[in-house]
Amino acid sequence: MEDLSLPKDALFLGFDSSTQSLKATVLDSNLCIVTSEIVNFDTELPHYKTKDGVYRDSSINGRIVSPTLMWVEALDLILKRLQNSLDFKKVVAVSGSGQQHGSVYWKKGSSVILSSLDPKKTLVDQFGQAFSTKESPIWMDSSTTQQCKAIEKAVGGALELSKLTGSRAYERFTGPQIRRIFETQPEVYNDTERIALVSSFVASILIGGYACIDHTDGAGMNLMDIKARAWSKQILEATAPGLEEKLGKLAPAHAVAGLIAPYFVERFEFNKDCLVIQWSGDNPNSLAGLTINTPGDLAISLGTSDTVSPNSSFFNIL
Repeated sequence: MEDLSLPKDALFLGFDSSTQSLKATVLDSNLCIVTSEIVNFDTELPHYKTKDGVYRDSSINGRIVSPTLMWVEALDLILKRLQNSLDFKKVVAVSGSGQQHGSVYWKKGSSVILSSLDPKKTLVDQFGQAFSTKESPIWMDSSTTQQCKAIEKAVGGALELSKLTGSRAYERFTGPQIRRIFETQPEVYNDTERIALVSSFVASILIGGYACIDHTDGAGMNLMDIKARAWSKQILEATAPGLEEKLGKLAPAHAVAGLIAPYFVERFEFNKDCLVIQWSGDNPNSLAGLTINTPGDLAISLGTSDTVSPNSSFFNIL
């Protein structure tokens, strides 16, 4: 039988790519914190000129986005800092959480960029032309009211959409965001090879190829049949043409996305056998850590957005 035991000095690296910062925490095999780092977008990457990690577009009511490349540069910076205090060879697995509902639009040909990264160069220097739009819609965006109404109407109303996806159409959800880009920026949509969530976006960089969207984060897109744990063809057709190919496949949250890309082995001396576990959204990951599995348990998170989590479900209320 194969020996699956871990080295006593094994380390686990976790990230949290949130609205205002990128955080990294390293745990040992006893789940004790070894070290941690944080990059605040506004103060440490001021050249992007964000406020609270975002741009508020005064010309379009409710439009709030973040510069995608800023997230890439933050990953460069945090790994460089960790390298000063951490032996990456001891890291056996990497995973993370991303702010929910943020979406990234990989440009056609970007899979080649992902798979052929030059370890002599920073990530930010290599991803400048990788996105069909350089601004990612995030959970704060509320510019898609018309698209929400259109998607609900196409599937028979808000109740029918809720039965399929677990929720009526909300402006911040990725489905309405995609439809808005298709309608208002068709050239962007047509030049998009893959649409990722923030979670699958960073995981893709780490494995050097497109990572799947996981079921739990995918459930917050208004696109997934939550009972079948598969994309709903009916809703995809109501959102944008050819969308399933751009979304790729779904995967369980506990699945292995792939091995760490050669770029990180050569540049930061990660072990080539280091696993990258599927990333997910911040709310599902928070809920998993609470283990509220007894009837009557209730978790309340009061943060940038407020979340009520009863038993095994979570509901955004703001």
